[in-house]
Amino acid sequence: ISKFAILLFGIAVICAIIVMGANEFANNKEVIIYAVATGLSMIPASLIVVLTITMAAGTKRMVERQVVVRKLDSLEALGGVTDICSDKTGTLTQGKMVVKKAWLPSSGTFSVGTSSDPIDPTQGDLSYSSIHPAQLTGPQDKRLAENDQVKPFQELLDDHPQLEAYLNIASLANLAKIHKADDGWKAVGDPTEIAIQVFASRFKWQRERWTTGDSPKWAQVAEYPFDSDVKKMTVIFRSKEKDMVFSKGAVERVIQSCTHIQKDANAEPVELTEEISSEILSHMEALAAQGLRVLALASKEWHDETEKSREKNEQAPREDVEKDLVFQGLVGLYDPPRPESKGAVQECHEAGIVVHMLTGDHPGTARAIALQVGILPADMQSLAKRVTDSMVMTASQFDKLTDDDIDNLPVLPLVIARCSPNTKVRMIDALHRRGCFAAMTGDGVNDSPSLKRADVGIAMGQAGSDVAKDASDIVLTDDNFASILNAIEEGRRMFDNIQKFVLHLLGQNIAQACTLLIGLAFKDDENLSVFPLSPVEILWVIMITSSLPDMGLGFEVAAPDIMQRPPQSLKTGVFTWEVMIDMMVYGLWMAALCLSAFSIVLFGFGDGSLGVGCNNSIDQGCGTVFRARATTFVCMTWFSLFLAWEMVNMRRSFFRMQPKSTKYFTQWAIDIWRNKFLFWSIVAGFVTVFPTLYIPVLNDRVFRHIGITWEWIVVIIETILFFAGVETWKWCKRIYFRRQAKKLNFNHKDLSQSVFARYNTEEVEKQV
Repeated sequence: ISKFAILLFGIAVICAIIVMGANEFANNKEVIIYAVATGLSMIPASLIVVLTITMAAGTKRMVERQVVVRKLDSLEALGGVTDICSDKTGTLTQGKMVVKKAWLPSSGTFSVGTSSDPIDPTQGDLSYSSIHPAQLTGPQDKRLAENDQVKPFQELLDDHPQLEAYLNIASLANLAKIHKADDGWKAVGDPTEIAIQVFASRFKWQRERWTTGDSPKWAQVAEYPFDSDVKKMTVIFRSKEKDMVFSKGAVERVIQSCTHIQKDANAEPVELTEEISSEILSHMEALAAQGLRVLALASKEWHDETEKSREKNEQAPREDVEKDLVFQGLVGLYDPPRPESKGAVQECHEAGIVVHMLTGDHPGTARAIALQVGILPADMQSLAKRVTDSMVMTASQFDKLTDDDIDNLPVLPLVIARCSPNTKVRMIDALHRRGCFAAMTGDGVNDSPSLKRADVGIAMGQAGSDVAKDASDIVLTDDNFASILNAIEEGRRMFDNIQKFVLHLLGQNIAQACTLLIGLAFKDDENLSVFPLSPVEILWVIMITSSLPDMGLGFEVAAPDIMQRPPQSLKTGVFTWEVMIDMMVYGLWMAALCLSAFSIVLFGFGDGSLGVGCNNSIDQGCGTVFRARATTFVCMTWFSLFLAWEMVNMRRSFFRMQPKSTKYFTQWAIDIWRNKFLFWSIVAGFVTVFPTLYIPVLNDRVFRHIGITWEWIVVIIETILFFAGVETWKWCKRIYFRRQAKKLNFNHKDLSQSVFARYNTEEVEKQV
């Protein structure tokens, strides 16, 4: 827009020079003022004000839809988003985790029943099965039947002594706290740790029981917080008998740190062999396939051999603490998808937007959730193997690829599991190389590089860090994926409305400029141009028909099909070919009607005399010129105002903007009343024409016109012709775009299918 403004300024200067040149650069005050007014008619003076107010109003609407805009320029960018890279936990899912399965190698599988409150440890039955998770998968004839038995927690503790060591890790390698208040159970901490702490509390094994009181059994010595590179969280606790290391984290990373496993409850740990590691991973895969997020728990007795060589408050090296661990079991947490996530993903597909899930979870868990919410196609087996392999990848697989390898993939991954901050940055870069316009969500400190690299960075308002929020363009106050869709819809609405008022503004500017420049051909007896509009009339039209109606267009509601179209091309921006052609058509049509009105009154029904000095006074035979000028003024004002109503929908008829409505003759009235700001702006401009025509002195001395009588017939006929011309042009556009859509075999209803269908095109098959 800034470049376009410079272009318009140059055109305005040229227009002023043309006016002066047509009058032989006469040193005439009226000619000079007219030249300035003609130049002003090409400058959309209200554009910046209207644009700013529209965007400010848009940010207010977004707040109501759980979105806080930090950078105004991101509003336009939202309308062009083609890909969304979203986290899973808390965004696509509820972030209310609950432990559903706990597997101990020495015992079997412990399960938790359904519960209406995920942080209430008294809800949900505890059950035990001697069947291990992997034994429930595989061929049907080789699967074992589940034999879950509901038992009280004390009985489970008595029957399975090794459960105590497992629960020590669950409760102590955990910073979350839960307590019962008067209005129910409350929790503080990370959702994952809260869920594990609740599970420990089901056995009365909560952290506070062992670490508080007059003589606590355990006292914390050191803490090694979760790190996105290490993917583990470890603590050291001391009791009267011994020091213990308790660790939990990603299964693969914990196994790498383990040398032994507790296979039997009453026996010493045995060596963790490759075969046993594979068994553990198979159990993890089985749990992950159920949509569970799986973590591993491990421990060891701690003998600090470096204490004497360290400073007083210095902790032991992390690599020493987190080695030679004893594997104790797996915990499977379920974070149910938000009820609205599946519908929101489907709406994204209908809008031509591809959704990618970038999560730290295991590939099996990520895949299961992605299938549940519709990020992955349900019929993946029908696609080529190379395509399906590209759809779901781990961060290690993705990071091993060079940029060229990534660019040669048939499709970019829809799911990346075990994702690291650097993987997110590479994903954004890969999308950019494919010409995509990407939005990225993030909540952690390490997410700031990817948030900055993305075209639209989206931070979480509840779980997000301050660093992530500072790096973002917008913030979701409810951490909900569906709110991203709200932001995109609002961005598209604003983009549409900006197009509407820019088209209206520049269309009437072209109409004014053409009317004024072509009108220079009307010469009086002194060979000076007789102006079809006086300078004051020009300024009045600019003031009355631009700012308020354009602001009203900026407040227009979203079109019904706004989320059933492909994303806008931000390379083209507001000034598409359609807008540019419309601008010329409407401007030239309005100018032709205004000049014809001037000519009909002056030459058709008048004496054709242009008088002398009619730009300045009515005295010397200028009555006919003043009436013709008044007729042209009313036409220009009304056309500019009514054009705003026509711009409410750039293609549909003004009289049929709701094609499915059965109110064939009154729907247009309902539509114009819906936007009351625009309605009253146009009514006010319509009414103010009359005082300027009929108030003495104001009309002939200031506006250089006089009241009209029979000329109203000309105005009415010209207005009918205006609507007929605009409606005919819109009808031609509808036919053209309908034929283009048919030629391209495009139907907005098929957009959601096309997101997945394109993965099975001949092009992809050839690559495979």
